[in-house]
Amino acid sequence: MKKGKNISDEFEPLGRVLEKAIRDFRKSADLELTQIWEHWDRAVGEAVAENAQPAAFKGHILVVHVISSTWIHQLRFTKDEMILKLNQALGKELVREIKFKTGAVK
Repeated sequence: MKKGKNISDEFEPLGRVLEKAIRDFRKSADLELTQIWEHWDRAVGEAVAENAQPAAFKGHILVVHVISSTWIHQLRFTKDEMILKLNQALGKELVREIKFKTGAVK
């Protein structure tokens, strides 16, 4: 590390890293989906964001990791509203389906 340079200057937001990594390999709609990580907490609310996080996507299907099967059951009731809010935050209809799976949440 060079003198006078702050270590935080070397870090880059995850969304930007993901965007760069897939730019040449994915369709533009998939590239736009990387913005989900930026909008997730605000679109779904604090309680959901603490217990469920986007993990992956394929086409227009978003895979969301959830901490427990109980939460998966609850989120199925609000899935349509989540899709609507995410698409509003993204500015277009990019998410058509959400699949919930138990998995690690940040």
